[in-house]
Amino acid sequence: MRIVIYSMLVLLIAIQYPLWLGKGGWLKVYEMERQVELQEAKNSLLALRNAKLAGDVKDLKDGTRAIEERARVEHGLIKEGEFFVQILPADKSADTKDTKY
Repeated sequence: MRIVIYSMLVLLIAIQYPLWLGKGGWLKVYEMERQVELQEAKNSLLALRNAKLAGDVKDLKDGTRAIEERARVEHGLIKEGEFFVQILPADKSADTKDTKY
């Protein structure tokens, strides 16, 4: 009788092993679901970035306002008759006042 009980117990353990630790076991499925959630989060961030870039491309193709804005911001270009004024934060302006020329 003990042999039957022990053999059934061993058989039960042998059946449970692939269910929990095997190739398609619960632990692997849980890990894969977690990886899918992380990848979906990354994909949503990339989709937002792509939408922004697509908007930039559309603006650059359709009109000159976007080109002019980029030239002003990135290269500091100004039109004739305009003045460029740069305002520094308080902590940086204090450093430049102490400098002797």
